[in-house]
Amino acid sequence: MTERSLVEESWVSQACTLPTAEQPLRLAEFDDLVASAVLGVHRVDGLRVRLELRPEPETAGRVAELMARETGCCSFFTFTLAATGGQLALEMAVPAGQVEVLDALAARAGAGGRA
Repeated sequence: MTERSLVEESWVSQACTLPTAEQPLRLAEFDDLVASAVLGVHRVDGLRVRLELRPEPETAGRVAELMARETGCCSFFTFTLAATGGQLALEMAVPAGQVEVLDALAARAGAGGRA
């Protein structure tokens, strides 16, 4: 399955305002981040997923920049980036109507960005 067909699947929210042509690029960027920086994926509850990240300043900056851009097109997301006790984590939360999007991103993250 190609990146293009993955983006065209129904889990991409209708609320997303990112131009369709740019969606595969954003997905590839997320996959690259997952492959290089995610150490663990944990489902906090039905509406939240926590990604444990490499505790490096470069990772924190990269994640913050990507998530800032993501909220620009998918404003339903809430991202919380926390650095504490030598750990770095990103929590992604969505409202109940966007659970399919969160589920798909969690599955991709759990598969190392290769889903």
